[in-house]
Amino acid sequence: MLTRHDRTIVDCLEVFDSIRSAGLTHVGFKDVGVEPSILAALNRRIRVSGATSYLEVVSTTPEAALNSARIGVDIGVDCLLGGEDAAGMLAIARPKGVGCFPFPGKPVGHPTRLGGTADEVAAHCRHFMAQGCAGADLLAYRATEADPVELVRAARGALGGGRLIVAGSINGPERIRAIAAAGADAFTIGSAVFDGSFVPNVGGIHAQLRAVLAALA
Repeated sequence: MLTRHDRTIVDCLEVFDSIRSAGLTHVGFKDVGVEPSILAALNRRIRVSGATSYLEVVSTTPEAALNSARIGVDIGVDCLLGGEDAAGMLAIARPKGVGCFPFPGKPVGHPTRLGGTADEVAAHCRHFMAQGCAGADLLAYRATEADPVELVRAARGALGGGRLIVAGSINGPERIRAIAAAGADAFTIGSAVFDGSFVPNVGGIHAQLRAVLAALA
């Protein structure tokens, strides 16, 4: 994710151009931090590179979240992440073939924290799949009421064949291993790369990305 502290970085276009050689095949950004025209240009560059593009909706009001979903669909993203109104998001995304991955649980504020129990997360995930969502975007390590790995397990069990993306605060190889073992299909990472904290004392953005990719192996 070309994001830091839950916002798209202002130099996202330049940074993306600088990291294209890393061979990333999934690249995303938030709905806040830069103007829609910049998001549109960024999405075009991601798609031209051959990568799948993701817009994560972190706006905190229902109206703003749905407006962000419309912007995402209009600029041609492949997947919409986040948001709480699954039905509203689907109504916008499905006609254009855009995958929809809402937030289960009780997301609050910005940067977003996640309230809710494992049972509540599982119930939301079952509801998403019944409505026709592609999966869920789980803020596991932003949890305020439950163990993050237990939330991943609960979501995995409830989603069936749906895709489980774990978003937020993936800050080292240990968390990648933990969520993979619990059933996550994918995760987002941004701040840990740009802060240089994924692997401390190891170079800049390119070195951090290499460390992330190595952790996937």
